[in-house]
Amino acid sequence: MTPLLPWILGGLAAYLLGAVPFGFLIARSRGVDIRQVGSGNIGATNVFRSVSKPLGILTFALDVGKGLAGCTVIPWLAAWAFGATGTGDLPFRAACGALAVVGHNWPVFLGFRGGKGVATSAGLLLGLAPLGCAWALLAWTAVFVAGRYVSVASIAAAACLGAVAWPLYHARHGWWFPAVLDLLALVAVWRHRANLRRLRAGTESRFDFRRRR
Repeated sequence: MTPLLPWILGGLAAYLLGAVPFGFLIARSRGVDIRQVGSGNIGATNVFRSVSKPLGILTFALDVGKGLAGCTVIPWLAAWAFGATGTGDLPFRAACGALAVVGHNWPVFLGFRGGKGVATSAGLLLGLAPLGCAWALLAWTAVFVAGRYVSVASIAAAACLGAVAWPLYHARHGWWFPAVLDLLALVAVWRHRANLRRLRAGTESRFDFRRRR
């Protein structure tokens, strides 16, 4: 068995897991094409706003689960299937988790038009960098409470993760791991570029907890 086979198959499995469009499928179960309503995004926020609060929460939990399973379950299955050393190590787990985020953002099942990857990245952080996840969550909560813009809070969380990744993880894991976290943060910010345009135009929607009309 080639040493690359667990990496290839594990990475493919992680990508396909991430590519499962839970938001789209959940909204479709209620007769809604989530891509045609609200912001057009398949993520939890749009499902929450455009379909229902419980289904938005369910979408968020499932999207987080994709990132968490990508960096925990997929490597465990790879080790079980191939008996390969290294599949439980941090580089393999990080690669699988990152590919789950890639799958969510660019899902093959929806023509490579997916979500922004914030929830799926949070699942990866829960599995691999819980302290970094805690800092990002703190930043998200503070900014969201202050302004009730989910997009701004998500960008703030990504920026916070990028800032704390090096002091938290460089000494323990070397340069590559904080670099991966910084790359995930940059991707999350870049995926919010439409939100940034709406913020500049003054048309970005604040999050509203009240019942939809």
